[in-house]
Amino acid sequence: MDRNSDAIREELLRLRQQTEAQVTALDGDLRSLFEASRASNADDEHDPEGATIAFERAQLTAVLDAARRRLAELDVALRRVDDGSYGVCERCLRPIPAERLVARPSARTCVACASRR
Repeated sequence: MDRNSDAIREELLRLRQQTEAQVTALDGDLRSLFEASRASNADDEHDPEGATIAFERAQLTAVLDAARRRLAELDVALRRVDDGSYGVCERCLRPIPAERLVARPSARTCVACASRR
């Protein structure tokens, strides 16, 4: 592995660690929300003060799912660094522009191929 690959790997590991911490925190928040809703018999469906517990639970679940997907994508990116295919489009086999990889480090396709989906 060359220096550039080492730097990419380190950045992906840093992003993975951040995302893993986010998943852990969100999972804890969701568990707390479930526990709080079980302990309460409030009729939040008709509460004019704000969002319902069901809405908050759905929103938190969606954010947690997205973070878990991002974690899985980072794992794939790390495997691609290890096998030498990181930065190469899976569809057309051309290099993925550096700007795209900066914006989306787990990108597996170039912009042109991604836009054809």
